[in-house]
Amino acid sequence: MTGKAAAIAGVAFSVWCAGCSRPTPPSPGIIRVAIVSSPNNLDPRIGTDEVSQRLHQLIYDQLFRIDDQLRVAPGLATGWTQPDATTYVVNLRRGVRFHDGHELTSADVAYTFNSFLDPTFASPRKGAYRLLKHVRAVDRYTVEFVLQEPFGSFPVNLVMPIVPAGAGIAFRQQPVGTGPYRFVRHVADDYVELTAFAGYFEGASRNNGLLLRVVPDDMMRGLELQQGSADLVVNDLAPDLVHQFRSSPTLRVITSPGTDYAYVGINLRDPVLRDRRVRQALCYAIDRQAIVDYLRRGLARPASGVLPPMSWAFEPDVRQYLFDPARALALLDQAGYYDPDGDGPRSRLSLTLKVSSTEFNRLQSSVIQESLRRVGIALDVRSYEFATLYSDVLSGNFQLFTLQWVGVSDPDMLRRVFHSKQMPPTGFNRGFFSNAVVDDLIDRATRSTDDTERRALYGDVQRLVAEEAPYVSLWHKTNVVVAQSNLQGIDVGPAADFRFLRNVRR
Repeated sequence: MTGKAAAIAGVAFSVWCAGCSRPTPPSPGIIRVAIVSSPNNLDPRIGTDEVSQRLHQLIYDQLFRIDDQLRVAPGLATGWTQPDATTYVVNLRRGVRFHDGHELTSADVAYTFNSFLDPTFASPRKGAYRLLKHVRAVDRYTVEFVLQEPFGSFPVNLVMPIVPAGAGIAFRQQPVGTGPYRFVRHVADDYVELTAFAGYFEGASRNNGLLLRVVPDDMMRGLELQQGSADLVVNDLAPDLVHQFRSSPTLRVITSPGTDYAYVGINLRDPVLRDRRVRQALCYAIDRQAIVDYLRRGLARPASGVLPPMSWAFEPDVRQYLFDPARALALLDQAGYYDPDGDGPRSRLSLTLKVSSTEFNRLQSSVIQESLRRVGIALDVRSYEFATLYSDVLSGNFQLFTLQWVGVSDPDMLRRVFHSKQMPPTGFNRGFFSNAVVDDLIDRATRSTDDTERRALYGDVQRLVAEEAPYVSLWHKTNVVVAQSNLQGIDVGPAADFRFLRNVRR
């Protein structure tokens, strides 16, 4: 929302709050978090929606974790060794207990990962383990992973919550993990209740438990905060509401750089868009800073590529597409799309942009439409429900579209998005980008197990991709927590992992 819409929303918000009843005092030591929906599945091998994954972070521990530089770091495992290019030997911590009291061992780890190799086990995560040949428990605290071929990014697939051996179908309803919180109950479309696990191996939480309340509406989540019936909201408030809350005497706003990436996808099979000069013109023509400043209210930063700047593999030395309409016009001229009538109404060319029907995406597409109009490109914006938009994207039924990649953490994302063998339905190369040099660099980086070599190869990939412009990079999201001002211990990492909640206290 901007302008008049934001003003109307602000008045409505204030009036609504004025009529709110006083909240029920919170239970001592319980932190109340407003979330957008119920989790779909509390079994971390299966549930992949965002809310489910947030619950997994609280109930379970991962074999390894992602640190603030987006590197794989110790979790339940202390580390790994590589006796050869296809073998990873993982060493476990000793004395880690599940919530029911039994010790975590190699049997639990092997069981978790062998689930993905079981042909009868249905999980959307199975594709990540397509190169995994077998997993076996070497001894009580050692696990061996053997791959079919070298794969330098395999360790990121060890960032996986561990379930107890024998966890069956009922586990999704009554989960047992090793995480900082024990599951108490889940009332669908209402709340999830967790209590602090006193035996947690990294020390007990600084609060007694969490109540995660389902509040689907963005405005209502804001109201819950305003009236004090919610303690905090993580990344689930519109930028305009966050902007209003910055001046609240009872709330505070905490931000940190995030990893979500917004972009305009381009169909390189389209006869107009297969010309690199046209794609580069789009990149120069779109005013990304205006989107960041006015629509995101500063809660983002312009992006130069898929990988976020805090990534160990991020390459800053790439072509930068700063807002430059004059350069866009020159590129369109070079591509043969001349201005047909000077300052007249006729366009150089026409394109269609498909977006989801959310309010923010409609507003963002309006900025993109106006930016392109100023360089003589007529943009037809068509909004759809997400399922319809996503179906069109997967089938290649588009010229341009806008979407976000959520939680970009590993440079293997470059392979999944830009390698020519990753076109749908086998991968995420939805714009049909194909470049033999890029493929070779990615293949070499994928096979390498030396991070210095991989960093150099991924840097070359990012430079070439920036030149080819198969995406218009828009922005990287800023994580934002709005919380009651009396809360302490809020420290959100790049991935906005909910594990930080164990340190939150009044």
